Amino acid sequence: MYSRQTFGGGGGGFGGGLAGPVPRDVWILLGTLFFTFSLQFFSATAWIPALLRLTPAVWQSFFVWQLVTYPFAGIGAPSFWFLIELLILFMFARDILFRLGRRKFWLTLVRAAAVAAVAAVIVQLLTAWATGSVGPNAFALMQGQHMVVVIVIAAFATLLGDATIYLFFVLPIRARWFLGLEILFAFLGYLGTKDLAGFLGICAAVGWTWVGLRYGGSARHWREAWLRLQSGWIRLRLAWMRRRRGIRLVEPEAGPEAHPRPGSEPGGGEVKKGPWVH
Repeated sequence: MYSRQTFGGGGGGFGGGLAGPVPRDVWILLGTLFFTFSLQFFSATAWIPALLRLTPAVWQSFFVWQLVTYPFAGIGAPSFWFLIELLILFMFARDILFRLGRRKFWLTLVRAAAVAAVAAVIVQLLTAWATGSVGPNAFALMQGQHMVVVIVIAAFATLLGDATIYLFFVLPIRARWFLGLEILFAFLGYLGTKDLAGFLGICAAVGWTWVGLRYGGSARHWREAWLRLQSGWIRLRLAWMRRRRGIRLVEPEAGPEAHPRPGSEPGGGEVKKGPWVH
């Protein structure tokens, strides 16, 4: 799926695909997804993953735990594609765990999933208020292992952007491009399901993961990221106002006249110093 080779140097995958040791936390994550996935096919246990998944019961019945449990409830049909998703997760999660460490790995996963869930719930509430109903595919795009794969690949693309990822195991693509590709794939899923909440939830997860790993998790780093965003927005507004109103900014002239020496007047004369000036 990916290799150590890079475009232009500067980092790559640690584990080199399937080779190397596998941390216990990765086995726990894969085992949890497979276990909850299997429970849905038995009538006596199907209620367990249903209770963990993100549903309108979050606001209807105050099942607030679903905001953080839904990524760990495996979903889908009993097909080969589910195993492919687990394989992709296995290959990327291991290197992210080695890079971040156990604590930061789980914090990144849980926080990004929670942010995505909150964003999706807000969108779904607004949609339900506007249309008067909740669609049948609400949150379908972001359930279970789908969200975990999104977050892990976004983390890999952020931390190891120069690594080569083989899309569909054939096409070599620089890892950082997958930040945009994940949004594109989610949009294609939205076209088929009309799950606006799920699509925007995935966008929120990718954005949160990128900002959190790129700028750090401290309050200072988040403030710096917010200030950069505000600065960019102000520049865009100024550029738009200049084009609309025909405003042209005059740059200061370079030269000695533009920067007079200390103690000189604009007219060119020297300022006389009094006896009290030393």
